[in-house]
Amino acid sequence: MSRINKNVVLALLTLASSAFLLFQLYYYKHYLSTKNGAGLSKSKGSRIGFDSTQWRAVKKFIMLTSNQNVPVFLIDPLILELINKNFEQVKNTSHGSTSQCKFFCVPRDFTAFALQYHLWKNEEGWFRIAENMGFQCLKIESKDPRLDGIDSLSGTEIPLHYICKLATHAIHLVVFHERSGNYLWHGHLRLKEHIDRKFVPFRKLQFGRYPGAFDRPELQQVTVDGLEVLIPKDPMHFVEEVPHSRFIECRYKEARAFFQQYLDDNTVEAVAFRKSAKELLQLAAKTLNKLGVPFWLSSGTCLGWYRQCNIIPYSKDVDLGIFIQDYKSDIILAFQDAGLPLKHKFGKVEDSLELSFQGKDDVKLDIFFFYEETDHMWNGGTQAKTGKKFKYLFPKFTLCWTEFVDMKVHVPCETLEYIEANYGPSPEILYIGRLAWERTHHSEGSLLVK
Repeated sequence: MSRINKNVVLALLTLASSAFLLFQLYYYKHYLSTKNGAGLSKSKGSRIGFDSTQWRAVKKFIMLTSNQNVPVFLIDPLILELINKNFEQVKNTSHGSTSQCKFFCVPRDFTAFALQYHLWKNEEGWFRIAENMGFQCLKIESKDPRLDGIDSLSGTEIPLHYICKLATHAIHLVVFHERSGNYLWHGHLRLKEHIDRKFVPFRKLQFGRYPGAFDRPELQQVTVDGLEVLIPKDPMHFVEEVPHSRFIECRYKEARAFFQQYLDDNTVEAVAFRKSAKELLQLAAKTLNKLGVPFWLSSGTCLGWYRQCNIIPYSKDVDLGIFIQDYKSDIILAFQDAGLPLKHKFGKVEDSLELSFQGKDDVKLDIFFFYEETDHMWNGGTQAKTGKKFKYLFPKFTLCWTEFVDMKVHVPCETLEYIEANYGPSPEILYIGRLAWERTHHSEGSLLVK
């Protein structure tokens, strides 16, 4: 009997211990974890963030490009802005030490990267490997505009954009190409008929709505959300370029047609003038860029770009436009220090300012300052002999980048309207010869006398 009692007691003790253990687990789960839930869930959420769809897609993309030596760098404006705001923290973060996912874990459809095409050695092989790793990739190609001026090479296609999707997140890889003005250019993302418009939400892309031009960025490597990525050394400079990056090409085909009808002037004098004018334009651009003053090709220089993709050899000057709000008081001194003495100053800052500087070989630099009204813009003009003043009216315009005599420069995006406002609404302006150009250039056109 006593032996049975001992076994019963032992069983009861075991059962009681088990029940107490189960109660402890239940109490911890439903009470203590609730009490401390905020801190625990925050920690857990941070770790879970590293498994987000976007972070996994970016991680896999970086692994892919790193293994294949594809020189990509981050250009996503939203993420670059976040990095810039937390730059000291990012700069001091070592690989793998990040405890929170701050940059690549925000739910988004795209993350934008770029590469410089001339540094890419194995394009086709990379494309196949990406698909083997689970990415669905779309390649956007179009003709190379750099070859449009060469009959035998025009129409040659080059890659412009890659869209690589993993699950619900896509990497937009923008392909930058070198241009002769020592800058980077990307093309328009134009979908061809056979491409599935539902592949990704293309309208949300921040790059490719139009061609773009950017300064060549210096790059640095940082650790972002535990991933090693290259970014522009000055992230905000790149971000600020994005909304003003629109690029328009010179009309090479129309320029060839122009020279078929009107032979190009290749005399010794014309060649010498173009050389001097190009050097003057380069010097003017260097001086204004150093001052931080934006400018654009104006008057006859703009006409030469639009009509024949070159400097008009009998124009005798280089013409630039500047918005009056960008005027700086030391602009005259800066040009004089650059070796360009002031030849004329017409008007004043408040009204009709125009500056003229003397370059070498009798080539002149004319700078016209533009004033904005409610529904139009204007610049002043003064006859040197009589002092009579004019007001040249222009429809409002915006600025685009273009390439001119191996330089990245601005022109009005609405170029034809700008030229017609300058020379009158005559289509002949695009196909005139020297005498007609001189008559038009020195006429009063559609001016208002002040």
